[in-house]
Amino acid sequence: MNAFALKEFLHWRYATKKMGRSKIVRQEKVDVIVAAIHMAPTPSSTQPFELAVVTNTDIRSKVVKAAGEQAQITDGSHLLVFAALDDHAEDRINKVVDLNVQARRDLPMQHAYYNNIKTNYAPRDAEVNNAHAAHQAYIAIEIALAAAAEQEVDTTPMEGFNTDAADQILGLQERGLRSVVLMPLGYRYAARD
Repeated sequence: MNAFALKEFLHWRYATKKMGRSKIVRQEKVDVIVAAIHMAPTPSSTQPFELAVVTNTDIRSKVVKAAGEQAQITDGSHLLVFAALDDHAEDRINKVVDLNVQARRDLPMQHAYYNNIKTNYAPRDAEVNNAHAAHQAYIAIEIALAAAAEQEVDTTPMEGFNTDAADQILGLQERGLRSVVLMPLGYRYAARD
C-alpha cells in the first residue's frame, strides 16, 4: 500500500454511527485487522494490553447496556475490546524477554533494556502502570482503524462506556485487565438493511 492509498482509505473511514445488520465481516478481513493490531509498536516493546474479539450475540447484548445502548455493538458483527494490563508485573516482562530471545536470539542489550523496565515499572503504583498500558493500547487502536479502513470495514471506537460493568461481563478483572476502548466492526447502514 502506498501513501496515497493510505490517505484514501483514511479519508473513506469515519466513526460509523449506524451499522447495517445484514452484512457480516468476513473472517479473513477480521484476521487482517487483528494481525495488524498484534504488530503495533509500543514504546516499551511490552505490548501491555490484550485484544478480545467478541462475536457472541448474548455477550454483545450485555456489553451494549454498559455502553449506553450504542447499537453499533450489536448491529456490527464483531466487537474488538482493547484491555490494558492492571499493572506491569515482572513475570509478564520476563515472558516478553523470552519471546524476543526466541524470535531474535539472545542479545545482551535486550536483557539490560528489560531489566531497566522492570526496575522502573514494577515499583510504580498500579494506577500509573495501568494508565501507561492504556496509552500504549491507543497506538494499536490507531493501527486497527487504519487496517479496518484498508479492508473497507467500518468501525466505531468507543470510550463512553461503564468500564467496570464491561470488565465484569467480559471477565477481564480476573485476568488483570481493564477495558480501554470498544471497537465494533461492521458495515455502514444502507437503506436495504
